[in-house]
Amino acid sequence: MSTYQPSPSTKSLGHVLVTGGSGFLGHHIIALLASRAACTHITSLDIRADSNAIPHTSFEQADITDYASLLPLFARLKPDAVIHTASPHAMNNKDHALFDRVNVTGTEVLVRCAQETAVKAFVYTSSSSVVDDTVSDLINADESYPLIMGAAQPGYYTTTKCLAEQHVLAANRSAAHPAFLTAAIRPSGMFGEGDVQLLPPGLSAYYRGQTRVQIGANENLFDFTEITNVAHAHHLALAALLATHDRETAGLARPLDTERVDGEAFFITNDSPVYFFDFARLCWATAGDKTQPAQVWSLSRDLGLLIATLMEWLFWAMRWGKPNLTRQQVKYTCMTRYFCIDKAKKRLGYRPVVGLAEGVRRGVKDALFRGVVAGQPMGLKGKREEGGKEQ
Repeated sequence: MSTYQPSPSTKSLGHVLVTGGSGFLGHHIIALLASRAACTHITSLDIRADSNAIPHTSFEQADITDYASLLPLFARLKPDAVIHTASPHAMNNKDHALFDRVNVTGTEVLVRCAQETAVKAFVYTSSSSVVDDTVSDLINADESYPLIMGAAQPGYYTTTKCLAEQHVLAANRSAAHPAFLTAAIRPSGMFGEGDVQLLPPGLSAYYRGQTRVQIGANENLFDFTEITNVAHAHHLALAALLATHDRETAGLARPLDTERVDGEAFFITNDSPVYFFDFARLCWATAGDKTQPAQVWSLSRDLGLLIATLMEWLFWAMRWGKPNLTRQQVKYTCMTRYFCIDKAKKRLGYRPVVGLAEGVRRGVKDALFRGVVAGQPMGLKGKREEGGKEQ
C-alpha cells in the first residue's frame, strides 16, 4: 500500500516529457505522475505506440537518435522537464550497435535538444550495474564507488549506461547552458506489474517443477526494487531539480553541496535487501508453490557453473538456442549485491512507497494475468483473483 501523501499545495512540475513512455518503467512513471496530478501536461515519447496509454496524456512517436527530427518536436512541445528512460532490454541482447545508438547517441541527442529548447531539468534512468563488474560482491555499495566500463566491464550494455550517465551529469550547469539541471537514478533489480525481465522467467521455474533445486547456500543478500518506488524516485528527483531552478531564477542561493541533487546520481532500492532465493521462493509461493525448506536440494556454486557450462555447450552444438541455466545466471544468483541509499533518503527525501511483499503479490498476479510466464496454465491468463475467488 502506498504511503505517499501529496500535499494539495505541491507545486506542479509543468509539462513533463517521458522518453520510453511505452516501456516498463516509463509507463509507470507516467501513471504515477498522472495519479498524483503532478504536472500540467505529460507527453509520452517512444519509438513504438503504447497499447495501454494513460488517459489525459499525449503520445509522440519519434526516434531519439535522430536530431534533425527531434529538435523540431521539442521546439513544438516546449517541455519544462524530461525524464529519460528509453533503452533496449539489457538481458539476452548482444547487439552492441543498438546499445551504442540508443543508450549513448540517443542520450546525447536528447540532452542537446533539451538544452537548445530551454528545458529546465533532465532526469536520466541509469542502472545500479554501473558499479558492478559481475564478479565482485557489492556490500552496501554507495555512490562513491567508481563506474566500471570498457575492458573491466563484461556487460557492454552497462558500459553504454555508464557513458550515458556521464554525459547527462556533465551537462549539468554547463557553460553554454548554466540553467540546465540534471540528475541520474540508479535502480537495482526492478520488478512489478508489466515486468518482462525478472518475474516471468523466475516464475517459470515453478511451473517447470524446479523449485526444489537451489544454487549456492542462499547467504547472499540482494536488492530488488518494486517499480512504483523507482517511478517515485524519478518524481522526487525531478521535483528537486525544478525547485532548485526556481530558487536560482528568483535570485536565491544554491543548495549546499551536501544537499544538492543537480549533477548527482542516486541508488534506489526497496531498502530491504533479501537473500536471493528467499525472494525467488516468495514469488513461487505467491504463485502457489508449497515446497518446504527441508525439500530443497542445494548445489554448490562450482557444481552449478559446471552444469551450466555443459548445458551451454550442448545447446550450442545442437543449435537449441539458450539453455535454462547459463554461467552468467549462476554467478548472478550467487552474488551479494545490495546498496546504501542514504544519499537518496537525505537529498531526495526518498522512502519506498510499496513494500517488497506487496510488490511481489502485485507483480506475480499481473504476470499470470498477462500470460507471460512460460509453462503457466493458460486458464490463469486474463483472470483476476482475490482471496482465491475469481473477480
